[in-house]
Amino acid sequence: MSENKKKVAVIGYGGMGGWHTRHFSDSDCVELAGIWDINESRCELAESRGIHAYSSLEELLGDASVELVTIATPNDYHKPLAIEAMKAGKNVISEKPVTLNSSDLEEMIAASKKYGKLFTTHQNRRWDADYIIMRYLYKKGELGQVFTVESRVQGSRGIPGDWRGQKAHGGGMILDWGVHLIDQMVGIIYDRKITGVYCRCDHITNAEVDDGFRLDLYFERGVTARIEVGTNHFVSLARYYMVGTSGAAVIQDWHSPCREVLCTEWNEENVVPVVTAAGLTKTMAPRDAKTTEERIIERPVTDVHDFYRNVCRAIDGKENQLITHDQLRRSMKIMEAAFESDRLGAPVKFEDIDAPRVN
Repeated sequence: MSENKKKVAVIGYGGMGGWHTRHFSDSDCVELAGIWDINESRCELAESRGIHAYSSLEELLGDASVELVTIATPNDYHKPLAIEAMKAGKNVISEKPVTLNSSDLEEMIAASKKYGKLFTTHQNRRWDADYIIMRYLYKKGELGQVFTVESRVQGSRGIPGDWRGQKAHGGGMILDWGVHLIDQMVGIIYDRKITGVYCRCDHITNAEVDDGFRLDLYFERGVTARIEVGTNHFVSLARYYMVGTSGAAVIQDWHSPCREVLCTEWNEENVVPVVTAAGLTKTMAPRDAKTTEERIIERPVTDVHDFYRNVCRAIDGKENQLITHDQLRRSMKIMEAAFESDRLGAPVKFEDIDAPRVN
């Protein structure tokens, strides 16, 4: 789309607010009207870069030319700002996580219906190449019946020294990275409901919020997903690992292609035991190359600005919004179940009423 660009204003000009504005510079669907930040120095920085800075939130919301508002503030401000913007007649994109709990989310959805405005969340990680490959492999089925999917993001710098380390502002890794990886995982394992959740949080560098976690999602018919986030890991494990009855696939990091190994013949004749450390093993002996087939799947080309293209078309009624209210509900409830599981130190049952119907 090239004509009739929609004017968008950004509330919050920090890291993600700046990211959004940079992507508007050559957009074919939106045009930046300006930004507003509660911190005057951020507004001054925007002005120094040639970006209009509104003098107040009221001025931004009173600009009749603005059709769309993107909220890129600390998480606890998402709900009041979104509701106020929709009341002012603006369509709204909230940065992730959409808000802090299910109750707040329902208020935001209710405001969307009351004022007749589009409301969604910026789940930009749906355009990650590694996620797209894993989703493709799961749907294609050439690994056989998939029974394990693992997703990890691990670093060694702790939580940033800002509001992300404070509970009142919705800090912590479940709300920061977990919301992305949960959204991706339910996108990969799209065809079955979650029955249980088990989570253990880390507090290695921060006692107030989780600075890492291990989350297991138990799906119908024997599929288990492991999601791990760590901020005190100096050696990272594979970004993605998927195992099925007929093969496995691994992606090492954000920049690597996918390595897929398929089993072409299950039985091998005359397996020779191998020496491993201080003993012998036949069970763990390498496979004969005649019984497996290996290939490399290159990373697909993606364009994260497709998110904004979809939002604009959805505003015009030309297509449905990609990140739906039911999807937001589901992710929020999974995160809440994760917190509850960690509090109890035990798995919790999950009633997956927001799962999509799969024929």
